[in-house]
Amino acid sequence: MVHKILAEVTARIAARSEAGRTRYLRRIEAAASQTPRRRALGCANQAHGFAACAPGDKANLRAGDGPSLGIVTAYNDMLSAHQPYERFPELIRAAAREAGGVAMVAGGVPAMCDGVTQGEAGMELSLFSRDVIALATAVALSHQTFDAAVYLGICDKIVPGLVIGALSFGHLPSVFIPAGPMTSGLPNDEKSRIRQLYAEGKVSRDELLEAEAKSYHGPGTCTFYGTANTNQMLMEIMGLHLPGAAFINPNTPLRDALTHEAAKRALAMTALGNDYTPIGLILDERAFANAVVGLHATGGSTNHTLHLVAMAAAGGITLTWDDFADLATITPLLCHIYPSGKADVNHFHAAGGTGFVIRELLEDGLLHEDVRTVAGTGLAAYAREPRLSADNRVTWVPGAEKTGDETVLRGTKNPFQPTGGLAVLDGVLGRAVMKISAVAPERHIIEAPAKIFHSQEEVQAAFKAGALNQDFVAVVRFQGPKAIGMPELHKLMPPLGVLQDKGFRVALVTDGRMSGASGKVPSAIHVTPEAAEGGAIALIEEGDIIRLDAVAGTLEVKVPPEIWVTRQPAEADLTASHSGVGRELFAAFRNAVSSADSGASIFMGNTFMGQNA
Repeated sequence: MVHKILAEVTARIAARSEAGRTRYLRRIEAAASQTPRRRALGCANQAHGFAACAPGDKANLRAGDGPSLGIVTAYNDMLSAHQPYERFPELIRAAAREAGGVAMVAGGVPAMCDGVTQGEAGMELSLFSRDVIALATAVALSHQTFDAAVYLGICDKIVPGLVIGALSFGHLPSVFIPAGPMTSGLPNDEKSRIRQLYAEGKVSRDELLEAEAKSYHGPGTCTFYGTANTNQMLMEIMGLHLPGAAFINPNTPLRDALTHEAAKRALAMTALGNDYTPIGLILDERAFANAVVGLHATGGSTNHTLHLVAMAAAGGITLTWDDFADLATITPLLCHIYPSGKADVNHFHAAGGTGFVIRELLEDGLLHEDVRTVAGTGLAAYAREPRLSADNRVTWVPGAEKTGDETVLRGTKNPFQPTGGLAVLDGVLGRAVMKISAVAPERHIIEAPAKIFHSQEEVQAAFKAGALNQDFVAVVRFQGPKAIGMPELHKLMPPLGVLQDKGFRVALVTDGRMSGASGKVPSAIHVTPEAAEGGAIALIEEGDIIRLDAVAGTLEVKVPPEIWVTRQPAEADLTASHSGVGRELFAAFRNAVSSADSGASIFMGNTFMGQNA
């Protein structure tokens, strides 16, 4: 039996989405084909499509009835999480041939590393890269020669962008294929400790670099539970991965076998057979409600309060922060993975992983079980774990019934906290999001005078000058999507963490974002309306008392109303952030982007892919 509030929220999403979802489903129904897609192309078009193929593949595409599988890849070998994808196309081609089909790389999409750009000018392109990836995915699939697609992507903006692009081609069966996390290196809490020591001038740059290199040391996803690994959890709980695929390490026999199996499964779901399962039908309102529950239950990345809204809109579904807030009230926090705890995702996986979380939530009626997935109908299949048979085939066995480590993973009867890992805050300053799973309960309420900054560099300079040794709320504004692209402000965490550890009551209020790796400092982020739009955050003055209350879900400023209404919004010269490192090319994005609570997307301003016309 589904929990009453989950049922109510899902029904509410369906009702508000009815018109847009109906238009979307009609569109993908019209695009579906029960004959190979290439048959609709002219002879010259088809010849271009198979000109460089291997002889057997060319013969199949020229005359056969076998399906054609498009590979959309975010491979590059600078990004550790995506470096393993170099080998995947050949694995997928071999699996496709075994299944009587053909696989080709349809196109590549960009994949920037937020770890490299953190605190640098390139970070101002990071969020916009999600929508660039969606556009690039559409270009890759626009040849209209594929019967299904697989998507190779893991990291922060890459998976959401691929999902948005895939939903534009929602008539195609689609499987997302992960590459897995790197093996555990220097513990994340030790890395964080050394970063704070460096901020205090107590360790050298060489010592800091050594710690970072021991933490980020090989192929695979960073091991903390940030946006990249939250993506992988979501792809499982939404039914787009094969069960248990998310957290198998790269370049292992099981990882390769899962990739082989994923390609075969994609071809088995085409409209040419009897198991047609397009992505546009998998990702319905139940799948998105499940995603929000999974986000809360695992203490996932705040970035998904943006991404899930934009992803849902691509399928004609209107998801709001109210849905996040209501589902938080019934979802227990089951995981303590860094930055919420000391463990990394490898420890989480060993303790029972995503399969254990899904089984626990299903048993309490906190997930919709009756959903479509790439593994068939029903989410219960995702409570299983993959194993490798003697002949190198994937088999699935029941997942863990008990947690292997209660410091990392717990069941619903003994959660780390009774409500979800994220909170939505409302008040005179607008709306904001706060990650509470990583913040000590005694810091869920902060009331202190405001200190105003218009960049994270200003905060760091004040810290180095010794001007922040007091209780305060850092108001870092003009960081929103229209202002400068809504960068992550993760480099604020070491200095603010130092001040918090000294005993000061500190917090952050910003219209920018924080990395999914950000943790212990109370942070009201994604404040909307943003300062560049004249939002209330632009009215705050130095010394105003700010109250951030995650318990009551409020974000207030204690200024008499008769004074507040007389204030004029502050202004900032943002020209330095509008050119250089390619930022001048994104002026159209800054002009078109929507607010944070509507996904911070360039597609949301007027009509989204024809759904909302």
